[in-house]
Amino acid sequence: MDVNQIMTGLTKRYPGEVEYHQAVHEVLESIQEVYNANPQFESANIVDRLIEPDRTLSFKVPWVDDEGKVHVNRGYRVQFNNAIGPYKGGLRFHPSVNISILKFLGFEQIFKNSLTTLPMGGAKGGSDFDPKGKSNNEVMRFCQSFMLELWKVVGSETDVPAGDIGVGGREIGYMFGMHKKLTHEHTGVLTGKGINWGGSLVRPEATGFGVVYFTNEMLATIGESFKGKTVAVSGFGNVAWGAVKKVAELGGKVVTISGPDGYIYDKDGISGEKIEFMLELRASNEDIVRPYAEEFPSSEFVAGKHPWEVKCDIALPCATQNELNKDDAEKLISNGCICVCEGANMPCTPEAIHLLQNSKLLFAPGKAANAGGVATSGLEMAQNSMKLNWNREEVDMRLHQIMRNIHESCVRYGKTNGTVDYVKGANIAGFLKVANAMLDLGIV
Repeated sequence: MDVNQIMTGLTKRYPGEVEYHQAVHEVLESIQEVYNANPQFESANIVDRLIEPDRTLSFKVPWVDDEGKVHVNRGYRVQFNNAIGPYKGGLRFHPSVNISILKFLGFEQIFKNSLTTLPMGGAKGGSDFDPKGKSNNEVMRFCQSFMLELWKVVGSETDVPAGDIGVGGREIGYMFGMHKKLTHEHTGVLTGKGINWGGSLVRPEATGFGVVYFTNEMLATIGESFKGKTVAVSGFGNVAWGAVKKVAELGGKVVTISGPDGYIYDKDGISGEKIEFMLELRASNEDIVRPYAEEFPSSEFVAGKHPWEVKCDIALPCATQNELNKDDAEKLISNGCICVCEGANMPCTPEAIHLLQNSKLLFAPGKAANAGGVATSGLEMAQNSMKLNWNREEVDMRLHQIMRNIHESCVRYGKTNGTVDYVKGANIAGFLKVANAMLDLGIV
């Protein structure tokens, strides 16, 4: 496999899709050695088949606002690979959504889902619709229109979407209701459902919990834990909220959260009622964190910046892609940070990752560390198929074990010269399961 040659062909075929190119390049670099050592992969042309989506659906979504005005947004579903199970991946509603971002997310999802060892393929979808500032009725009408197209390609054994940025319990409910009306079936076609109609306990917190469980396993390899550590977290959505909760439970002190408007620095730590206030921030129609400083005057709001200039022992980037760059990495290193664990999808730039790894601090990629969300979605699918619900303790126990197993896989395939390259380990472990399944299934 010639990585440069493949990337040249890919960028020529799909010009301008920089996020997608970045995700593919990272994986190919990591798996090159193991791929070339297994000629059966080359003879079956696994790489070219893996980097091309099985199908990409694009459609218009017309909807009517409360004033009677008609709007049109774009909707997408990228079904990337279903070698090990039904397509599985979230739906993102945000103005930034485009085909490059969804292909990057869908490609990452293949390996993330593989690492969980649950039978789930990789997919992603969404729309450039922005639910912020919209009424419940406007969001409902959009979601129903979106599902009028999406229902044709999803199903409990075909493709099982979930939530993502801009898609929470409200949006999942509206889409599930329309799917139920169209199909006359009450099936587990979406995850992240309400607990009263097929959802799973722990699902809202699961990604953040999983990040912290994975980080704790990493820290244990150097004889450390969260107890007494200062932690910087970015974002204030579900992932950040779950991470802050679990860090506090494990004895760490989270001192930052962030939004598009800037970041909060709370030297006393974010715990108790402050964590609950994060729910109020998320529930508002304003995508900002400034109100936290107004509610808790002992904290400080820093406008227009990311929190990586704050001195911390552990950094958990939980906001969005490419939010932590080389300059941020330099600040973390100079401030004595010992661990960076990605809570979002690809939040660190390649330059930042290279610098962090060369500095010998612990670094883990999102495809391994933030797999807790999709793992719990898989547990929701299992509960739906068996027509039962597990209690909170059982779901959390299963999630914790899955994250522990993912960490073990990363160590097994990433250990070199006494250190662990978690990027390499995650990519190889995820790739091998999918590639071997593709070989077993033939050229299809």
